[in-house]
Amino acid sequence: MTSPLFSATDRQKDIGLFILRLVTGVVFTAHGWQKVFGMGVGNIQGFFAKAGVPVPALVAPLVSYLELVGGIALILGLLTRLVALGFAVDMLGAMFFVHFAGGFFLPKGYEFVLELCAAAVAFAVAGGGRFSVDHAIATRRSTQ
Repeated sequence: MTSPLFSATDRQKDIGLFILRLVTGVVFTAHGWQKVFGMGVGNIQGFFAKAGVPVPALVAPLVSYLELVGGIALILGLLTRLVALGFAVDMLGAMFFVHFAGGFFLPKGYEFVLELCAAAVAFAVAGGGRFSVDHAIATRRSTQ
């Protein structure tokens, strides 16, 4: 007999993935909303240029809309692995171009970006779990 303290059922793992996916998706959606509708993609482009991000005219809208639309997709668990891979690249860029200079700790450090990157990598590896649109599509396809 295994102890619930040291093991989890598949359902418990899927609930954990769902909670983490929901919260991570909300965070990315909020940051994308802020970039697109708050600051404006043009201002993000200027910030990226000052930070040394290559091709800021291309990267700024890409990152802004990835975070907005990808965050919603992550909440739903739609194209989870693909979106998560994009988020991991996004957060690595944020770490290297913006946050490393601020050290590890917030408010200017990279600890939060590192956590988001780790969550994204986990979703790229594990997928969205049972409580996702991806799972519903895969289940539907396997029964046809």
